[in-house]
Amino acid sequence: MDILIVDDEKSIRLTTKIALDGEGHYVETAEDGGLAMRRIKEENFDLVFLDLRLGDEDGLEILQKIVALKPQQLVTIFTAHASISTAVKATQLGAFDYLEKPFTPDQLRAILIKAQKALKTQGEVVRLTETVQELKREVRHASPALRFSSDDPHTREEFDILFRAAGTSASILILGESGTGKSVIAREIHDRSHLRDKPFVTVSCPSLSKELLESVLFGHMKGSFTGAVRDTWGKVHAADGGTLFLDEIGELPMEIQPKLLRLLQELEYERLGENKVRSAHVRVIAATNRDLKAGILAGTFREDLFYRLNVISVTVPPLRKRLADLESFAKNYLDFFVGQLGRKLEGFSAAGRAALMNHPWPGNLRELRNAIERAAILARGSEIEAEDLPRPTAGITSDAAGLSLGGEHTLDEVERTHLTQVLVWAPSLQDAASVLGIDKATLYRKRKLYGIG
Repeated sequence: MDILIVDDEKSIRLTTKIALDGEGHYVETAEDGGLAMRRIKEENFDLVFLDLRLGDEDGLEILQKIVALKPQQLVTIFTAHASISTAVKATQLGAFDYLEKPFTPDQLRAILIKAQKALKTQGEVVRLTETVQELKREVRHASPALRFSSDDPHTREEFDILFRAAGTSASILILGESGTGKSVIAREIHDRSHLRDKPFVTVSCPSLSKELLESVLFGHMKGSFTGAVRDTWGKVHAADGGTLFLDEIGELPMEIQPKLLRLLQELEYERLGENKVRSAHVRVIAATNRDLKAGILAGTFREDLFYRLNVISVTVPPLRKRLADLESFAKNYLDFFVGQLGRKLEGFSAAGRAALMNHPWPGNLRELRNAIERAAILARGSEIEAEDLPRPTAGITSDAAGLSLGGEHTLDEVERTHLTQVLVWAPSLQDAASVLGIDKATLYRKRKLYGIG
């Protein structure tokens, strides 16, 4: 645990710190209420030991300030002035427990065991609260569930491998184009695993700068970089005991890759600006639309990290190679949006089905969902017609605007055309940026550079 000792007696602070250090806990000390309150504001302590008498300060008043600032904070009062009345009052004011000085190592250890049990209960409540919040977000951004059965033999085989590995602690690498549902598949693996009741924490690797991404992953200490105004925990800490999902792992900066490798191999990490080694037991699932082997050859991805992630690896086929599933996906989306809109649509006409099958769907399920939602809103008849769906040429990257991959074209020409085509079907700029593997600010600059509206 992370523990703060607040006592005006140096000998008490020192001996208690030595005893707690010996039990493997991280310990800080404060000699007065002002310093204690600053550290409690800046850091998340699991347990605070607070002396009832801090010189001229009243420990009960400081207790009230702590509880007002952080109602769930565990605070144990210890004092040489023990009495039933002060114990009762401290408890009424929010103290977790009460310890009379001088105390023995066994008495101190009993408090620690009790606190760890209380923290476990708190953690379960927090996880339940987060689950409720996540369900609320899912309701707000509702979408039909992704099918994990398939009429395509190759896809069925890939899913079978994934879900057979779900119940193990093995690292899993999910490969596939943008929009194929890799993040949804990662969540399904977690939900089918022995960790289903533990945290599922996502980190989007391309979304932040190297410094911020490292901080988001591992946390940081105050002052470790510009803007680090307080100590923070990272996503690794949040995922401890559960699953850490690294989306678009191919974008992970080289400087961070050794630290991730250390986490995978030794279950250890350090926060930025801190020399203390911490442990985290996380199951890692990673996904990418990049060719990691090409990244190894190019020097942008570590070979040892690749093999550590690649214990179980599958490739989710793009939608254009899952024609056996395409119509089922489209029908599920249509049923969902028809229900939301309150419309009466009987399905797809023969021409509509042909349009579905002839379109290459470069944006995969993400593009299909957007196209079916639009068609459900704008369809004039009782069925979805071809004209309600994207034209067969829209989004074709191999022959768009007269370009062919490998032809005599500049990189700028290819990039401009690809940007334009992705923006045609992407539901939002954020989705387009995700598909392109860049952040929204970079997308904005590129649109301005190429004059794309």
